[in-house]
Amino acid sequence: MSVQDIIKNSFLESFNNTFTLSSLVSMAIALLAALVFGLLIFLIYNKFYRGVVYNRSFAITLIGMTVMTAMVTLAISTNIVISLGMVGALSIVRYRTAVKEPLDLLYLFWAITTGIAAGAQMYTLAIMAGVIMTLVLLVFNRRSKGGRLYIVIVHYKDELTSDLIRKAMASYKYRTKSKTLRGETTEMAMEVSVPNQNMTFVERLRAIDGVEDVTAIQYDGEYHG
Repeated sequence: MSVQDIIKNSFLESFNNTFTLSSLVSMAIALLAALVFGLLIFLIYNKFYRGVVYNRSFAITLIGMTVMTAMVTLAISTNIVISLGMVGALSIVRYRTAVKEPLDLLYLFWAITTGIAAGAQMYTLAIMAGVIMTLVLLVFNRRSKGGRLYIVIVHYKDELTSDLIRKAMASYKYRTKSKTLRGETTEMAMEVSVPNQNMTFVERLRAIDGVEDVTAIQYDGEYHG
């Protein structure tokens, strides 16, 4: 049988295709499994999220992405005609939503691949991959718990004040990011690792003679050194 005959038969079957009770149950189980896997990914995303502003819409998208990918996999597995039409339809879609956090891409691809596995009814593979991914996130999350990172901006007058600032920050892990001179005022930006949300250093910096103001901004980054 040639390729043309296969496509022709698949095209004809697409019009005569009737869903049996067993096939409907199988599809329902696949979609339900995709929903459960998506909810698990959603909960893991909530647990290990380390950013500054939590994006709830993205977290919900992970659930929908898992279910929708499973649906697409179920659709294209019926016959060649639907699979070719689905590929053509998806190829013209352009997604312009920017993903700023690299780990969000990990969760997004995790949801997509889990949906494919659920749609292909490879539940064991989806469970094994989920367990491995959770262990990886758990291990690296524990290693990265060295404290919250803050950008601290201090405005002060003279160099003697700079020495006092360094002494006040001696018990914290920090590094100077920038130093800007504006007339008689100096602006110094520091990256500070703050353990256990201990923000008392802000008051100590503010109490130093010569310090005009102190600004502490939390951000999601990596500390090296």
